[in-house]
Amino acid sequence: MIKTKAVIYCRVSTDKNTQETSLVRQQEELTKYAKTFGYNDVEIFMDQHSGYDVDRDGLLDMLDYMKEYGIEALFVQDETRLGRGNARMAVLHLLQKYEATVYTLNDAGPVVLNEMDTMLLEILAIVEEYQRRMHNAKIRRGMRRAVENGYQPQNNLKNRGNIEGRERKEVPVEEIVQLRQKGLTFAEIATTLSGLGISISKATVHRRYIEYMERLEE
Repeated sequence: MIKTKAVIYCRVSTDKNTQETSLVRQQEELTKYAKTFGYNDVEIFMDQHSGYDVDRDGLLDMLDYMKEYGIEALFVQDETRLGRGNARMAVLHLLQKYEATVYTLNDAGPVVLNEMDTMLLEILAIVEEYQRRMHNAKIRRGMRRAVENGYQPQNNLKNRGNIEGRERKEVPVEEIVQLRQKGLTFAEIATTLSGLGISISKATVHRRYIEYMERLEE
């Protein structure tokens, strides 16, 4: 049965010429291995880099590719090719979020994790979910406080849906000032604007507010 596209990731730890043979061998073996699962269309990514570092061009390109195209299967020689130490767990956690299955030659199927790794990934998933809930709660609280103090979002940010997106890219300084005058902190303003679809950091909110106030004093 022909399935959707999969990716193959090959890695060796150094950039020595002698390691290139290993990369070629991994590529050939994994291509054949993927076909046994019905994946005849594969995209190959390779690195000659330490597994303890996540700053690897091949790895980062692969993760971007998987996210963009919704790739459901990844083939590697063994799990250490993805990384070692904390880097390995970070990559596995991200792949778990992508809902991708990792197949390894060593496991002759989906990767088999030990009990400790499985527990750690479960903890990471739980922590991330609660962080998401907390972030959303901050947005709701910020908006609620703003509305209670007279802020009317339906009458503001009128250009938010502009097709060209020019006004949306600009920082809404007037809204920042209004929300600040309503008693919101810079962090709360940032999360409130985020809830309205405007991505902005607390530092940028603070900087633009100070710039605005300085102009008033001139």
